[in-house]
Amino acid sequence: MACPEELARAGIIGRAMWIDSHCHLDAPEFDADRDAVVAAARAAGVRQMVLPAVETGHFDALQRLAHAQGFGYALGIHPLAVERATSDDLDRLRQALDTARDDPLLVAVGEIGLDHFVPHLDRERQQHFYRAQLKLARAAGLPVILHVRRSADALLAGLRRIPVAGGIAHAFNGSAVQAGQFVGLGFKLGFGGALTFERALQIRRLAQTLPADALVLETDAPDIPPHWLYRTAAERAAGLTSRNTPGELPRIAATLADLRGWTLAETARITSANVHAALPRLAALDAGHG
Repeated sequence: MACPEELARAGIIGRAMWIDSHCHLDAPEFDADRDAVVAAARAAGVRQMVLPAVETGHFDALQRLAHAQGFGYALGIHPLAVERATSDDLDRLRQALDTARDDPLLVAVGEIGLDHFVPHLDRERQQHFYRAQLKLARAAGLPVILHVRRSADALLAGLRRIPVAGGIAHAFNGSAVQAGQFVGLGFKLGFGGALTFERALQIRRLAQTLPADALVLETDAPDIPPHWLYRTAAERAAGLTSRNTPGELPRIAATLADLRGWTLAETARITSANVHAALPRLAALDAGHG
């Protein structure tokens, strides 16, 4: 796997068009040094990011951040936030989407979806918010950014019932059959830090064998750190933490390049084109900046 120095020697850092298709840049983990994190990412060649919301109370700050940096953003209610959300939040989302309908930086509805991994969550409540947000996305003509965690079949059932304009299945870790079904419904599949772990056999197999036009890259920063940032349970218990950042994307991409037999330049070109195909408004935004 290429290290940062090798990436620089290859001329990729600072030249290639990397897109982080999923980054929570508004998270409190970045409050102390957000501008420096963005500067480091841009220096590494990450020219664009997609910033998904997690709950309605964060919409205004997220939009201000996206506009300050020129990044795409998505508005939605995360499945882990629906426990504290109400029907008023769906109304707020509807109003926010309507208000921002002509905003070129609004590229999707998200992060929405289902989480069947975290115990004791109300799955029926998650389904209610998921389906309601699919309807809002369809009405707005926007793609969606999906949270997929042991919930692929349920998500697919919702998409068949309420078709939308495609989007991205973030941090995908389902089966090859499920992957093919998402792709058939117009979705790209997100791969990030988990790809860098040699024991992530299923994720690596998918990244290696799926059609090239199905793959997008992401960090999910500050979460899902790559293996070089990972802390063991014992280290975390001792108070050591690790924070993923969007500047790690080119090094994560090097893992995908190795698995596919692509050059880094090819990897940047293919995955950026795939993000643009999934999120047409982002393509228009980047074309305007080109």
